[in-house]
Amino acid sequence: MQNANPVIRETACALAHVPDLVRYGSKPRREIGAGALTAEQLAGSLRSLDDARSYLPNRVFTGELSVDELARFEQPWFKSKESDSVAASPKPFGETVSQDRFYALLRLADVLHPPLFELTSQGHRILHQASVDHFLFDSISMDETRGVNDTAIADEIDSGSALPIESGGKLIGCFRPDNRAEGRGDPNVSAQHLLESLCTKASAGLALMWLLHRSATAPEQIEYIISCGEEACGDRYQRGGGGMAKSVGEMCGCVNASGMDVKNFCAAPASALVAAGALVKAGVYDRVAVVAGGSLAKLGMKLQGFLNAGVPILDDCLASMAFLVTRDDGHSPLLHLERGSVGLAAIGSSTSDEAVYRDLILKPLDAMGLEMTDIDKYATELHNPEIMQFAGSGDVTKKNYRTIAAMAVMSGLIDKAGMPALIERVGMSGFAPTQGHIPSAVPYLGHAARAMRDEKMDRVMFLCKASLFLNRITQLYDGVSFVLERNPGH
Repeated sequence: MQNANPVIRETACALAHVPDLVRYGSKPRREIGAGALTAEQLAGSLRSLDDARSYLPNRVFTGELSVDELARFEQPWFKSKESDSVAASPKPFGETVSQDRFYALLRLADVLHPPLFELTSQGHRILHQASVDHFLFDSISMDETRGVNDTAIADEIDSGSALPIESGGKLIGCFRPDNRAEGRGDPNVSAQHLLESLCTKASAGLALMWLLHRSATAPEQIEYIISCGEEACGDRYQRGGGGMAKSVGEMCGCVNASGMDVKNFCAAPASALVAAGALVKAGVYDRVAVVAGGSLAKLGMKLQGFLNAGVPILDDCLASMAFLVTRDDGHSPLLHLERGSVGLAAIGSSTSDEAVYRDLILKPLDAMGLEMTDIDKYATELHNPEIMQFAGSGDVTKKNYRTIAAMAVMSGLIDKAGMPALIERVGMSGFAPTQGHIPSAVPYLGHAARAMRDEKMDRVMFLCKASLFLNRITQLYDGVSFVLERNPGH
């Protein structure tokens, strides 16, 4: 039936461990430029790939471990050695790729001539090795070395016109600004800004490739792509107006798809999923992919707290996600899109936390004839608390669950003494990298789908808030919520 609710058929979540790119995060770059941080101090606080892969929150993000398994371990998680003994899921949502493998994806994402990301002879050899025997590169060769001029690359770096790209202390290439006539003198297409955009594209491509792989979907079957990252690619005439979605589809071979970008700060993934679901429900498309690439600017954003505590820098991974939205397949979780079922933080209530939560929780549940206690889990801002607490921001996820429980008290569903029990039942620990749009509720989608397919859960509400005031032209919050329900046909 065409008007039936769509399903979220598959999820992919992936990480790229990129310690040598942390220096190009906004905070480290500014600190090094001001002389408050040295490259040596930064390098001494970076962790290994093995440590990043075994880190408990990262394993939950990529679907190797469940959120319930994470709750068994006490913090500090970065010191935990028990995690290696916990069996990984045989069907994770993705993986944590090495820096060299990500560099190979970055090279694949670069379509300009001459390239923005130029490799040295050694860089070509390293990236070729990193791309061997992995489905991400089934039809790609990284072995091309003709025309490489290592001396010219070194000269570009020495002159300050290009950024050095290193791997474990070895120079493997440089990253250039747009040196064509239309790019010269435009700070919006500087090497730093273009590196940020290309990292978003490459990491989103990683997640989309994993989504296609997990769902056994050919790239040609995708009809539309919606990007919901926070990148702002563009030039002097339309800063932030670039089309990330279509470029990611190009990278992944989705030749029959078009796409658009959705911007809504942290709430963008929820907005994109609702838009994708609406397109499918309306019969415009049958298969829509929602993708979110990582944010290079936010690498090392909390580094000062780590350095002060003598802790390894934990925000050293580019995170990415992708979701496949289709018509009801009788198996996958249903995305409720009936009239009133999607929560929206109205303009008139967006300066009050209480009013925003009423809009996002109580109004849509009332429209669906449900109470707050009819929801098995609430997924909210799932920031990794270990990163946030070292930065002095506290446990954001816990704060949100206290607000949700307070709403249940105000609604007369529980008394104040029942708040801890409700939080225990409907809440969870945060586990996602702190990259703006990435932690906002939807990293739990894959976990919720697993629980629903195992008939352990019926309904989950995804609650995404956004700080629109960050754009300096309003003081409003924004937010989107939706309910995912177990498919009765399963």
